[in-house]
Amino acid sequence: MTVFPLNLPGARCVRTTPEGLLWEPSERWVRGRTGDVTVVDSRRPVLVWEPGLPVPLYAFPREDVRADLLRPAKNAPTGTHTGSTVFYDLDIDGELLENAAWTYPADDLAGHIAFEWFRRSGRGLDHWYEEEEEIFVHPRDPHKRVDALPSSRHVRVEIGGTAVADTRRPVLLFETGLPVRYYIPREDVRLDLFASTDHATGCPYKGTARYWSYRSGAGVPPNVAWSYPDPLPAVAAVKGLVAFYNEAVDITVDGERVERPVTPFSSTLAARPPARHP
Repeated sequence: MTVFPLNLPGARCVRTTPEGLLWEPSERWVRGRTGDVTVVDSRRPVLVWEPGLPVPLYAFPREDVRADLLRPAKNAPTGTHTGSTVFYDLDIDGELLENAAWTYPADDLAGHIAFEWFRRSGRGLDHWYEEEEEIFVHPRDPHKRVDALPSSRHVRVEIGGTAVADTRRPVLLFETGLPVRYYIPREDVRLDLFASTDHATGCPYKGTARYWSYRSGAGVPPNVAWSYPDPLPAVAAVKGLVAFYNEAVDITVDGERVERPVTPFSSTLAARPPARHP
């Protein structure tokens, strides 16, 4: 296999390692912090896709990492991060963050260190920045698009035969690798049939979402509807609008029933117990 230099100017093609990793250089300036301590500061990050994972991670040249904060892992995990050979604990002012960093054995990635993101795995660095913008959960994929387009389509959402939303002014959100999500003005949603929850999720493309559960249960998983009260500028058109998991409700668009898709969320939704509300 041909090994490409990691600092090739302007290189954008994705390369493959014998271990099954995909990677490509990035020209973004990336920093990672825990509290007030900057652990990573790199203008030469590498995006890495592990087999079976839909989102990338960053790996960084060792010289761009505070290697003095790394300690050999006391309880290194097994079966995580394709082919990883060395794990590190991160020592921040005497507080040890276990298995926060690791290396890949691939020759292409020799001398590079990857880190966990706290908001993705519950451990690792808790603040990340691309240029001057803070990003959350995982790096943005340069091969993925997210477009929010206002529409005049007629969208109707039903749960167990009950209409819970009906609009002719939706915003359609197209995201690579996922089904179209239909964002509906609150005035066109029967929010009285739902109860707000304390569940929240973060997305590097859209922001932080808040959720509702269907009050009557009816075999519907909890947190079936969500909204972005303060979305990122790129998808500002969905601000305050309500979307539903196509995987768990019945959606009709311009008179045609949309087939329930199978997505990475399907198994998670199926595993959730039905919501129960007084």
